[in-house]
Amino acid sequence: MQENILNLLRENARISFEEIALRLNTSAAEVKKIVAELEKKNIICGYTAILNDAASTKVNALIEVKITPQRDGGFDTVAKRIAKFDEVKELYLVSGAYDLLLEVEGESLQQVAMFVSGKLSTIDGVLSCATSFQLKKYKQSGRLIESEESYERLKVCP
Repeated sequence: MQENILNLLRENARISFEEIALRLNTSAAEVKKIVAELEKKNIICGYTAILNDAASTKVNALIEVKITPQRDGGFDTVAKRIAKFDEVKELYLVSGAYDLLLEVEGESLQQVAMFVSGKLSTIDGVLSCATSFQLKKYKQSGRLIESEESYERLKVCP
């Protein structure tokens, strides 16, 4: 039952307890109790809206970071320090050519660049950073981000 509730909340975080109960053939009180338990156990950590970036003036970047694991803390010590910066919206430990993947948000390209050069790269244990700026988002949280952006290609004349 918990997994079904989580799946419905992933699909639509605004779904009512009554609607969940109806779909799962149970009571709204039971759903409310299970959701409260999931929140208390920190399985449900929060709720958010998926926004179309066309409405935002923010600059988003993905930053790949190579780090040196710290004694008695491994990757966690550096990752927890990086996570404290307001600019960092998402932070993942990943396998592959780099160790951490950050999603960073700023007011401008320069602000993101200053974050990388002045804050991120100066942290003990950070070996290198590679920054890619987000140009367009096609899909987020399993949902296609629809854009009515259309343009006509220039005609090629001989």
